[in-house]
Amino acid sequence: MWVHTRETQEKITPQKALDYLKEGNLRFVNNLNANRDLLKQVNLTSDGQFPFATILSCIDSRTSAELIFDQGLGDIFSIRIAGNVLNEDILGSMEYACSVAKSKIIVVLGHTKCGAIISACNNFKLGHLTNLIKKIEPSIVEEKTTAENRNGGNIEFVNNVSKINVDHTIAQIRKQSKILYDLEQQGIILIIGALYDIDIGTVAFFND
Repeated sequence: MWVHTRETQEKITPQKALDYLKEGNLRFVNNLNANRDLLKQVNLTSDGQFPFATILSCIDSRTSAELIFDQGLGDIFSIRIAGNVLNEDILGSMEYACSVAKSKIIVVLGHTKCGAIISACNNFKLGHLTNLIKKIEPSIVEEKTTAENRNGGNIEFVNNVSKINVDHTIAQIRKQSKILYDLEQQGIILIIGALYDIDIGTVAFFND
């Protein structure tokens, strides 16, 4: 049993961080999760944390990043919000994760059959959720392949919007955070999108 230390974190490249996540998802899909003593990891991480990845995902109860990527305590920063959209606080969290805590990769993780995306496609309005859904609307407009049934009942349309929404979030990260943009340009971090399939448990990384 071990956890990441400052020394092991420093040796991880952005590409290696991506490989770790891919390997973890493969274990998850094949029900070969690493054998972990979580209580021991609690003790080993009590004096510090050195996560190698930062993952922005949806609040959907089926999309826990730690489980999907088979990671233990201290391995990833997990940021969750409905529809994996972006706001200033999330950007600040990412900047801390990568610039201060030295995380090597940011993954924006969407998922199939996303309730937030379905709500946006149905123009659903409810309290503060209304403003969150507005962040998804540009991705609906950008989806050009579906001519009919452009609503939440069309799962193919929903999943297309989910993919576009991931790309939109990544574009906003690069546009709104000079810190993260510069880190990526210098090759210090990798920013990448992915889509989790809630039917089969696999994660498909974009441009990979």
